[in-house]
Amino acid sequence: MSAEIVPDSQRVPDSQYGGLVSRLPPMLRGLALLARFDRPIGWQLLFWPGAWGLALAGGAFARWDLLVWLLVGSIAMRGAGCVYNDIIDRNLDAQVARTRARPIPSGLVSIRLAWVWLALLCLVGLVVLVQLTPLSAGVAVASLLPVAAYPFMKRITWWPQAWLGIVFSWGLLVGWSDVAGGFAWAMWLLYAGSIAGVVGYDTINALQDREDDALIGVRSSALRLGAHVRLGVAVCYALAGALWSAAIWVVRADPLALVALAPAAGHLAWQVARLRPDDGARALELFRSNRFTGLLVFLACVVVGTGV
Repeated sequence: MSAEIVPDSQRVPDSQYGGLVSRLPPMLRGLALLARFDRPIGWQLLFWPGAWGLALAGGAFARWDLLVWLLVGSIAMRGAGCVYNDIIDRNLDAQVARTRARPIPSGLVSIRLAWVWLALLCLVGLVVLVQLTPLSAGVAVASLLPVAAYPFMKRITWWPQAWLGIVFSWGLLVGWSDVAGGFAWAMWLLYAGSIAGVVGYDTINALQDREDDALIGVRSSALRLGAHVRLGVAVCYALAGALWSAAIWVVRADPLALVALAPAAGHLAWQVARLRPDDGARALELFRSNRFTGLLVFLACVVVGTGV
């Protein structure tokens, strides 16, 4: 493959391919695609829960440096997670229309080079790790086991999205524990709400692969829910909103504090109203819109956590 922009037929359909990534030399381009640098929605969704925990614990302004480190860590570790996932799933990816153009199954990146790239990304994560307190660093290291197990979940459970929620929400525990120096009920409620939210938005994301997943035997909540996908997403989002509200109430028992979550609740309701299970393009659009959900919940946590 040349250094020119990759033809549409060779792109992963949900990639925001373009700009710098599309103009890199073939090997570097393959590594960037393998780490999903062309799809920023992944690290954005990974970053926001950590920012929520930091903000609701009261550190949005005082610990702005930690916010930056959480951002760097999210980009690096999301990339590392994608590389690891693609190494494990290379044979499955080759059978799915949306993923067969990924760097490993397409031959753009070798397995050996992928392992080296994974190690380099983990080194960046290590740099972030040493910026944390011993407690929060320990919490971060504890995430490695569920992260390593995630690629296998789609083979053994209909709800791999729930496991993804555990993994993608883990940064919340890191952010909170670093600022607060310990754990609290509000943190666990916020964490549980984040897991519910991830199940909701990743069920929407999984709608794009339902036919291929069914053919090759990969499980997902989108397949398990069948004709009830829209209801299932609505229940997940409602549960997320209820748990986030409970977390905010624990921090500040004031009905006005709950109003801070109204924009996020409205955005989630908008997603459910627009969801069409058989419309893959719309599912991708709605999935990506959760970057705004993350921002809106963060702003609510800032207001409540800092007493604005």
